[in-house]
Order: sequence, then C-alpha cells, then structure tokens
Amino acid sequence: MTEREVLDLFRQSGALLEGHFRLSSGLHSDRYLQSALVLQHPDLAEQLGRALAARLEHLQPTVILSPALGGIVIRQEVGRAMHIRAQFAERQDGKLMLRRGFTLWPNDRVLVVEDVITTGGSTRETIAVAEATGASVLGAAAIIDRGVDPGRLNLPLHRARSVRRACRSRSRAVGCRGGSRTAHCTA
Repeated sequence: MTEREVLDLFRQSGALLEGHFRLSSGLHSDRYLQSALVLQHPDLAEQLGRALAARLEHLQPTVILSPALGGIVIRQEVGRAMHIRAQFAERQDGKLMLRRGFTLWPNDRVLVVEDVITTGGSTRETIAVAEATGASVLGAAAIIDRGVDPGRLNLPLHRARSVRRACRSRSRAVGCRGGSRTAHCTA
C-alpha cells in the first residue's frame, strides 16, 4: 500500500478532518487524522494492518505492544497479519503498565505499534514498559507519523504514511492568525 493509498483510506472513511486543531501534544495543525473512524471498518483496519506488517516482517518481532487506547485496534491487525501475540499497556494510577495477565519475557522481540505518532511521548512510555521486562525493543511503527523530529524515539520508526503539517506554536499554526477557534482533539 502506498502512502497516497493510506491517506485515501482516511479520506474515504471521513477520518481526515481539515480545519484548525490543537493536538494532545500541544502542537497545532490544519489537519487531524481521527484513526478511530478508519479503524472502525474491519476491512480497512485489516488492510492497514497488513500494509504495516509487510513493512515490518524483516524485523521478526515476537510480540506487538501498543499503548491503550489509540493503538489497540492497529496492534491487533498487525499481530494478526504477522501471526504473533499482540498486547497493550494501559494506565493505572497514572503510570503505563502491562495488566490483564500480559507478560513480556527477556527473549521477546517487541515492536511498539501505534495509530498516530506525533511527539512520541506515549510511544516512549510504551518502550520503557517493554524494556523494564528485559525484552528487546526493535523499534516502533505507526499508520501515520506526524512528527518532525526523526530522532525523537532513539529507535527506528516505521510508518505507512508521513503527514508533517503540525506546528510548534499557535502563532505559526495555519488558522491561528485572526483569532480563529481551536478545536481540541487528541492525537
């Protein structure tokens, strides 16, 4: 699947929104990718999972790990396409951790998978969860990479599509000039 085809799936499903958005990272953007809208369609989720898995096969992971909530659907589809375990980390008392009986072992080769990565904050937290178990973290992957800093994870980042349109400040964001409203969305 090409980068254009990935973005077309977002458009077709109404998951590519245009306007002015303040992302959970604090960045502003004129586009917002609501991956839940594309991933609600099992056939589209499967296509995206297979496309991402095809880019990751060479790493030979033994488990996919995602942060809850955004990465849960895509990690399942990537895990299914690769025929490997797919787990998620979730917050308890404000700290990301493995729960629900999920376990990583020191011989596991972990790939952290997300729907959208911007600054990489939750991805880094998820990497730390895996590393705390002694497992090897091979890198991270996302359907969409919105980030502007390629070294933000200190690990390889694989993606199905890059969308680098986020701004670092309100004054530099398209639509911020002239006092337009900011829609508060998470990404």
